[in-house]
Amino acid sequence: MSTREQVRPIAPEVAALERRIGYSFRDQRLLEAALTHTSSLVEPGPRRMEQLEFLGDAVLGLMLGDLLLEQYPLASEGELSQYRAALVNTQSLARKARALGLDQAIRLGRGEEKSGGRRKDRILAASYEAVLGAIYLDGGCQAARACVAIHFGEDITHLPSRIEFDAKTALQELCQARYRSAPRYLVVNQAGPAHARWFVVEVLLDDKVLSRGQGKSKRAAQQDAARNALRVLSGNHTEERN
Repeated sequence: MSTREQVRPIAPEVAALERRIGYSFRDQRLLEAALTHTSSLVEPGPRRMEQLEFLGDAVLGLMLGDLLLEQYPLASEGELSQYRAALVNTQSLARKARALGLDQAIRLGRGEEKSGGRRKDRILAASYEAVLGAIYLDGGCQAARACVAIHFGEDITHLPSRIEFDAKTALQELCQARYRSAPRYLVVNQAGPAHARWFVVEVLLDDKVLSRGQGKSKRAAQQDAARNALRVLSGNHTEERN
């Protein structure tokens, strides 16, 4: 018996769920495990859904990073990080789970069912990541990437118009992660009358000037300086990798 159908018949509701997900499982047990919440387990042992959720979280981050870089090849590291953060949060993943019908497919314990577990964003987001982890184990990277592309394709395309890029926050996160240090901003020049000021700001990291920025306010100049610094650091990081 070489085909999945010969081994185990597929229930109509499972087939419908797979169509919504965009992937047909070879091993139905993986999908079942991804949709079996810990609250429904009666025997001790590995909490398979949580394991799949752990894997799915990593897979989702990787696949979204790949898709974002493909869609926005000229974006800075800070911009890409902020785009990914806008896509990967509990509320966003819970919406994906509902759109796929995971809220109705997940298996919950009696107590969690009574307390409205099917409506809880935390549980739904976990179920989405667990299903993605199951897809990765069943079909590999290409299958997981294809599903993420389907589920997040429209969101990725319209990201720049939906979020306001905060260059200062992105630079702060990048510097903390890469250098364990925070940038600071220094006004080096200001000119013009009180109603039409023009500011020039330097952004420094450990007393080294990363870049300069200009604007009609200190905040605008700082944002400009941060954007320029992100381009500098992204370029340096590329050189370091090469």
